[in-house]
Amino acid sequence: MQDRTTRIIMLVVAVLLAILVLQPYVNSYLYSAREPRPVAARGDLAEFERTTIQVFETVAPSVVQVVALQGRGPAGGEPAGSGTGFVWDAAGHVVTNQHVVENGSSFAVRLASGEVRPAEVIGRAPNYDLAVLRLQRQGALPAPVNVGSSADLKVGQTAYAIGNPFGLDQSLTTGIISALKRRLPTSGGREVADVIQTDAAINPGNSGGPLLDSAGRLIGVNTAIYSPSGTSAGIGFAIPVDVVNRVVPELIRTGRVPTPGIGILAGDETLAAQLGVTGVVVADVVPGSPADRAGLRGVDQRAGIIGDVIVGVEDAPVRRLSDLTDRLERIGVGNTVSLKIVRNNRSETVAVTVIDVEQQGARARRP
Repeated sequence: MQDRTTRIIMLVVAVLLAILVLQPYVNSYLYSAREPRPVAARGDLAEFERTTIQVFETVAPSVVQVVALQGRGPAGGEPAGSGTGFVWDAAGHVVTNQHVVENGSSFAVRLASGEVRPAEVIGRAPNYDLAVLRLQRQGALPAPVNVGSSADLKVGQTAYAIGNPFGLDQSLTTGIISALKRRLPTSGGREVADVIQTDAAINPGNSGGPLLDSAGRLIGVNTAIYSPSGTSAGIGFAIPVDVVNRVVPELIRTGRVPTPGIGILAGDETLAAQLGVTGVVVADVVPGSPADRAGLRGVDQRAGIIGDVIVGVEDAPVRRLSDLTDRLERIGVGNTVSLKIVRNNRSETVAVTVIDVEQQGARARRP
């Protein structure tokens, strides 16, 4: 009886082992898909997907690749840099970053269709990291990108970036507006105010491309990333469209943008902080300038007396140099501005005319 039970147990174990060994082969025979599988019904796209697709399909044809060349021209020059741009108007003007074109002697623009056209830079604004090119060969162009506003943007709203990261053209990245009112130093020695921060992936090659809202409107021009590795770390910056929409028409008309100022040399902000001063220290005054005529005083090094400190422009406070330059840009060349200054611990108000300091041959830190 015991031997019979043992044999039964061994038989059961053998059967189980056989099943375990043969199961993959049985499954392969019974369940392998040897023919194309039927396609499952998709259903409707989500609303946010439809919005993203519409933004890309509407704007992408107007986004171009900008290539800066050195040497023999577009037909055979050596690449000196590349980035992104976008069609600004029906006359063939393309907007990009100044740092994309600064090292080139000739330029080529590749449209979304793949067509390559030679272009020339007709205007540069290093203080805003913006440049305008004009296509040199006529032909049909995509529609210009619709222009929005950056004045009413909200942190958290959706942002879309289209560009050519690492030369991979027509790339779309999405994210949100992460912060507003950032300040961005430019190669012109000044700072752009109200810069947009976004976590939409921006990488080398995206520079000069459009930052868009969910309506497909231009809200900024992608210009820089903050990244120790040189690739996207979720912190990208864009020049606000309200600045772009003011600067670009001026570049098209005259090839340059005035640098509003009053004829002073501002003291270093680090020094102001060390002195416990809140505002812009007037280190020196350009002889014959509006600041000189208004009686502003610079630092007297022999007497060890600090210069006038500009603490307000019109009704706006001035805490740093970029506050002053931003307000002067808004007021514009040729207009009179009311400055609130502190002199010998007393507040005074002076009226000063805003001039174009570049035409006066003034230095970068002379607002």
